[in-house]
Amino acid sequence: MKIAIIGSGPGGYVCALKSAHLGAEIFIIEDKEVGGTCLNWGCIPTKALTASAEMLHKARHLEDFGIELKGEIIANLSKIMERKDKVVSTMVKGIRSLFKSYGVNLIEGRGSIKPPKEVIVTKRDGSQESIIADKIVIATGSRPAEIPPFQFDSKFILSSTDALSIKEIPKKLIIIGAGVIGCEFACIFRELGSEVTMLELMPRPIMTEDAEIAEILERELKKKKIKLMTNVKVTKASVDGDEVIVKLEDGKELRADKVLVSIGRSYNVEGLGLEELGIERGPKGNIKVNSKMQTNVEEIYAIGDVTGGILLAHVASKEGIIAAYNLCGIERQMDYTVVPSAIFTSPEIGSVGLREHQCIEKGLNIKIGRFQFRALGKAHAIGEISGMVKIIADSYTDKVLGVHIIGPNASDLVHEGALAMEKNLTSKDLANMIHAHPTLSEAIMESAEDVHSESIHLPRKTL
Repeated sequence: MKIAIIGSGPGGYVCALKSAHLGAEIFIIEDKEVGGTCLNWGCIPTKALTASAEMLHKARHLEDFGIELKGEIIANLSKIMERKDKVVSTMVKGIRSLFKSYGVNLIEGRGSIKPPKEVIVTKRDGSQESIIADKIVIATGSRPAEIPPFQFDSKFILSSTDALSIKEIPKKLIIIGAGVIGCEFACIFRELGSEVTMLELMPRPIMTEDAEIAEILERELKKKKIKLMTNVKVTKASVDGDEVIVKLEDGKELRADKVLVSIGRSYNVEGLGLEELGIERGPKGNIKVNSKMQTNVEEIYAIGDVTGGILLAHVASKEGIIAAYNLCGIERQMDYTVVPSAIFTSPEIGSVGLREHQCIEKGLNIKIGRFQFRALGKAHAIGEISGMVKIIADSYTDKVLGVHIIGPNASDLVHEGALAMEKNLTSKDLANMIHAHPTLSEAIMESAEDVHSESIHLPRKTL
């Protein structure tokens, strides 16, 4: 079995390695760098910057832990970026090494498909190579959406990619969009010293999350002196000398050194030859697939962001694994029932399953347990007491329907909830399991106990 994969992001490279495990001959085509957006211009570099920002925050609060440090604490942006680049480079080398280990053929260039199953690779030197494959996978991902009123210039009006390579910390930064990416960058740049203003069209930040979690994040952003303006529409951003003028629909104008636009993603489908192949597309240009990750053209598959589903790296990787099995003749179906997500704001957010409003919309009868981190000894010991755990369970079956966390290590803690949902466990199952003390995960146990008003460390509830 000879498989050609276009794109080596978290979907493409995982699909390549899994297919190689299953005995297929793999050719993977990449026109930029292995690892795709996630590794090079997304998940990993932003987390490296987040780590530097968190370390800076801790350094500024050493006295809270009885440690005295003489001298000034300074954020050296060039060294922060240097560390970020080193982290990325290390991971890139790791993927390239895995390709060699499993005999995956990496061809660097831009791929397009010629019916029925030929991939033409235009290399960086202008030469071309042809690959005749038995099956083809499209894993070309997405990029920051560019909207006419906010044209990127990479100097004043920035995409999330541009923000990862800035040369100086802006004194004033406006972020258009208070979704996941916008909120993460807001926390990073505020800690680095920028005066941050966020502009959001919707009534609250991170509309994808549970409203109660979003409310806590909004409070924490306020504590950091990040200005959040909701229910506002931005009509234009234009450069005026060394500033950017942002115009709002109500006529107001805001000025900043730089503007970061984080209002969605566009699918990388250009130049693939989809029209000639007759591949069906969705209303936003995404490639339509079935639960096996097949397109309407039987021998061509698509995975990851380009399919327009849940735009998360770990979802793309799972889709890559499902596709690999089907490519190699082992039937598998993609299941999106349990998909944990993480937002690396300060504090972190981790969530899985239904939000409270979704349960209400579905007409489900639910019970909810909550537990604040400030009631945990471990949270006080590490000096991180903000946030809570919220567990939603079915009133009749007690099955866990959703787990939502904002607080320290939320991105890790949420997986206990994900496993509970994956295995159809109840809130009592979570509550009955002994949790080590003192740990942050005790908040999950206590929250699960609170579903039935049985939490030991919460005051008695009055009827």
